[in-house]
Amino acid sequence: MPVSLPARCAIALIDAYRLTLSPFFGASCRHVPTCSRYGRDCITAHGLWAGGWMTLARLWRCRPGGTSGLDFAPAAKPNNAWITPWRYGKWRSALTDPACAWRGPAQHGESG
Repeated sequence: MPVSLPARCAIALIDAYRLTLSPFFGASCRHVPTCSRYGRDCITAHGLWAGGWMTLARLWRCRPGGTSGLDFAPAAKPNNAWITPWRYGKWRSALTDPACAWRGPAQHGESG
């Protein structure tokens, strides 16, 4: 899928942030990959509209009291979700991929 001009502009802004401001903040993202990398991947894969909403949802999750852990850009977006973009925030690849989900010690049969 070719990347549109507005999406390329958004990607350029993310790259500019990564090169200029991000080194001053240090490693403060609660997820892997970082939020800027996630945003770049989502916008590249799904375009500015869907990828932008996914990025905003990810930024909301990456706050104190939010989620953390592995959260990769989804390979596909839900059907007919462009009408209700807030659903992108509830749709995480880490929740649908059991290999990425962290399981606590009790679920692995360990104690402590």
